Amino acid sequence: MNLSVADVLALPGLHSLRLRAGRAALGNPVRWPYVAENADIAEWVMGGELVFVTGINHPRDEANLLLLVRQAHERATAGLVILTGAEYIQAIPDSVVAEAERLGVPLLEQPYQLKMVVVTQAIGTALVQQQMLGSSRQHVLEQLLEGDYQSLQVLLQRADSLALPLAVPRQVALFKLQGSERLFAADAAPSGERLLQDNRQRLQLRVEQCLHGFGDALPLIGQGEHWIALLPCAAAADEQRNRQALMDLLAELNPLLAPQRLFLGLSSAGHGPARFAQALGEARQALVAAQAFPERLGLCGFNELGVIELLAAIRDRTLLDRFVDATLGPLIGDDSRHEPVLMPTLEAWFFDNANLALAAQRLGVHRNTLSYRIQRIEALTGCSFNDPHDRLNISIALLIRRLSSPSLPRSSQP
Repeated sequence: MNLSVADVLALPGLHSLRLRAGRAALGNPVRWPYVAENADIAEWVMGGELVFVTGINHPRDEANLLLLVRQAHERATAGLVILTGAEYIQAIPDSVVAEAERLGVPLLEQPYQLKMVVVTQAIGTALVQQQMLGSSRQHVLEQLLEGDYQSLQVLLQRADSLALPLAVPRQVALFKLQGSERLFAADAAPSGERLLQDNRQRLQLRVEQCLHGFGDALPLIGQGEHWIALLPCAAAADEQRNRQALMDLLAELNPLLAPQRLFLGLSSAGHGPARFAQALGEARQALVAAQAFPERLGLCGFNELGVIELLAAIRDRTLLDRFVDATLGPLIGDDSRHEPVLMPTLEAWFFDNANLALAAQRLGVHRNTLSYRIQRIEALTGCSFNDPHDRLNISIALLIRRLSSPSLPRSSQP
């Protein structure tokens, strides 16, 4: 777990720090303290900093302080600390306090009598302690999630000593940030790494803030392009609450992360520590479906999988491959030799529930063209769309083919 702004306010020796705005965001994690020396901070922070504004090296009038509050919000900093005293910044303007409250930026006031060296030393020491504690907590959770332990009882005793709230039933949320290669296109290559790190930082910070809002928070676990969160979830009502909150989070983050996209798989509810590994497996299956079906808006829950759950249970992939080849092979082969139109036509036709007009509109072709393609599909496959058995086979074959396209790293394979 990270050091939060609330934790900073409670550190020994820092009792004269005073919260002026942004109480709702006191759970923001603090990565490190940063003293602002320039007129603005946008180019100098990456997210998670607790920014200190002294006014010593740059005049800080009302307009400048308002700018800093807005930039602190835009760059997802942990909060803003303004030093006040007789010489530089005499007082924080009411408009600055109001703007910080409106944007949800924790705004702290520090008297000049409280020396910066005392503050930074206290925060630095606390960060090191939290980092060591956080590493131990994450290790315990990773062992539970992977089922990598000899004695559950011993591991739970260790978790208890680390103050991990594992008595609360949980739901696993598995996030994946996809599309990093788009950041390294020829025209964007020089800034690609910076954009990638910015996106990861923004994602992690915002997800951690969201987890804090659920209560009984456990550390967010990062694994490459994946993040694992354990949400409090004892009943169906909690499951629905979590789903809606995470849908809102995806809707908020995806425009900010573009051209990358965030996908999410959710396990079922009510898992205790002994079933964390099972819950992670469920979330992995749901994540595959979320990636394969963009119409799900990037999120899928395990309880929504339906027949996908049955397909995922088939461990011999050659059985599925043979079924796809027997059902769709002639179409895939024809598309590879000519302009690839038959498989997209089939996808569109099924997506629009056999509505020729809608499918033709989706593909941008005349309805007669689509009708001709459907006849050719039936001729090549030997299937009739009037036969419910044939339609079921084709639908399942399309489903398997789409599920086979997303690739997950070793740590996220079902």
